[in-house]
Amino acid sequence: MRTMEKTHVSAFSIYKSVLKQNSHPIQVAEKKKRKENGVQPSKSNKKTKRKHAGPRDSTDTQTAVKIETQTEVQDVERVSGTVEGPSLDSVLTDLGKINNSRARASKLFEWLIHPLPAKSFFRETWEKKPALIKRHNAGYYNGLFSTAEFDRILRDDEVHFGVNLDVTSYTHGKRETHNPPGRALPYTVWDFYKRGCSLRLLNPQAFSTVVWSVLSILQEQFNSMAGANVYLTPPGTQGFAPHYDDIEAFVVQLEGKKHWRVYNPRSDDEVLPLVSSPNFSQSEIGEPVMDVVLEAGDLLYFPRGFIHQGDCLPDAHSLHITISSYQRNSWGDLLQKLFPAALEMALEEDVEFRKGLPLDYLTYMGVQNSDKEDPRRTQFTARLLGLMRKVADYAPVDAAVDQKARDFLHDCLPPALTPEEKASSVQGAPARWDRGAAQGTALKMKGHTKIRLIRDGIARLCSNGDEVVLCHIADNSRVYHKEEPKSFEISDEQTEAMEFLIRSYPKFVSVESLPCDTFEDKMSLAMILFERGLVHTSEPFRPS
Repeated sequence: MRTMEKTHVSAFSIYKSVLKQNSHPIQVAEKKKRKENGVQPSKSNKKTKRKHAGPRDSTDTQTAVKIETQTEVQDVERVSGTVEGPSLDSVLTDLGKINNSRARASKLFEWLIHPLPAKSFFRETWEKKPALIKRHNAGYYNGLFSTAEFDRILRDDEVHFGVNLDVTSYTHGKRETHNPPGRALPYTVWDFYKRGCSLRLLNPQAFSTVVWSVLSILQEQFNSMAGANVYLTPPGTQGFAPHYDDIEAFVVQLEGKKHWRVYNPRSDDEVLPLVSSPNFSQSEIGEPVMDVVLEAGDLLYFPRGFIHQGDCLPDAHSLHITISSYQRNSWGDLLQKLFPAALEMALEEDVEFRKGLPLDYLTYMGVQNSDKEDPRRTQFTARLLGLMRKVADYAPVDAAVDQKARDFLHDCLPPALTPEEKASSVQGAPARWDRGAAQGTALKMKGHTKIRLIRDGIARLCSNGDEVVLCHIADNSRVYHKEEPKSFEISDEQTEAMEFLIRSYPKFVSVESLPCDTFEDKMSLAMILFERGLVHTSEPFRPS
């Protein structure tokens, strides 16, 4: 390994010199460092003004991961030569042959970050530091999205400014949004682009079947919503001010090239933030720890809290899609579900929590009394801390996890079924209009009919007071939260059978093997799950 240079080198200046020399692809030195989801990005962080520590001392830093073909870089895996890979179309076709949806998710994620091994990525990089993959293979992500697809969506679909599309600019340190009211028609949109504005397509999964398919698979990899935005930027322009996000971001360069600068979190309380930041000025963010040019086929990852900005080079447009996940999916978010429930149970079951406060506690507690030297303050605080410790004894951990899971299921995309899955599910049932009448509506399962869940994560048993409900994603919309959370009650007689089906995945099991007391209960459960699109059969039903 050769020693990395310690002086900062601008990728933009390198790029210009390379253009003049007409030589080999850019190779950018890095500094050592420390350590957008399909929903419209939140910039509601109330801490708009904050004292910060500035760039961190190099003794406290880790090294940003960089995979650079034909380049030897410190502390990263070396890859020599062009990084080849299968086309996305062939990847999705091969994934359809994998029997387990979680295995599909793992394989697709491996393709997304190839050649960086997924295990080492999650162990060493995830939530810790940026990663750069330079492939020198412009066609690696072909088929995921394109400017032609962007144009088709504007022409064929109902795209509205501010809802599905943002028009933005960032000039002279000022970030502006230029959304007019109404539908985003091609004439207006492309005129904005021609005048130097960036275009951000929100929720491309609502319009693109391929993006929907990719994200619906990846959400099982993260067990958290997988979202995306598409960004199209004209040559020589910048659309957004420096900022950080509240998601783990995978920037996938699809066309052209873009100059990116990534900066450390400014202080400890901006590491893995819960909300996105306001826009920063250049003077607030220090020096970048990564300064690179992404070209088609490259990938840039950075965790939430890392400030970033991207500008287009003068000789090419840029089209990239940011795939994101892990918004509000922290231990703290789970504890926000757990603590109120634990306190409620403690109040119900332990009289110590229901005893009254001291009559005179307002005379010695509170901010106005915080400087008092009063032994009652010590006693009061000790009593309160003791009760807080006791709350943990009442913590309904599994119930809190189920609450978090229900939120996740509401966030999820519906499954994008393969042709084989459609044929063997209710979507492929042979119901039809034929010879003046409805035909094929009387499907009959038999005891030996084999069924399984369509996806490992399509449904989850949860308690709802005294009821057991099955929460699911089969009827979710491709538009974020367009539908209410989906669930239905499972009878006591069928709960064990539902658990059996969930645990049997990915195996097909016969209807008669379901652990219900009566055959009628077995058949009833199987038909309910089939009609709701939650299970499919090992063989398609034949038209009658």
